[in-house]
Amino acid sequence: MNLLTTIILITTALSAILAIVSFWLPMMTPDQEKLSPYECGFDPLGSARLPFSLRFFLVAILFLLFDLEIVLLLPLPWGNHLSSPLLTFTWATTVLVLLTLGLAYEWMQGGLEWAE
Repeated sequence: MNLLTTIILITTALSAILAIVSFWLPMMTPDQEKLSPYECGFDPLGSARLPFSLRFFLVAILFLLFDLEIVLLLPLPWGNHLSSPLLTFTWATTVLVLLTLGLAYEWMQGGLEWAE
């Protein structure tokens, strides 16, 4: 038998066994807690128009900004093999300085304070 055929048979059998076990193994005893809708701790009968803090969005945007910083700086080691590694280092330093200045500005303005 071919190696590829053996691998396909093993993965198919393993997938089938795991699907059958996952279907029959869990206990199916629904109670009142399991049947109630999940509402993240909010009162499901209250108003849907609760005030929401905009600071959450600020923190989320800052997280995305610094997450994108990693993506921008990730090619830095491969950029050192270019004809001018100094240019690559200059651009990476410029990005880091701009992000650091933005973080310092947010910190000074109190944008990172969660509770007032």
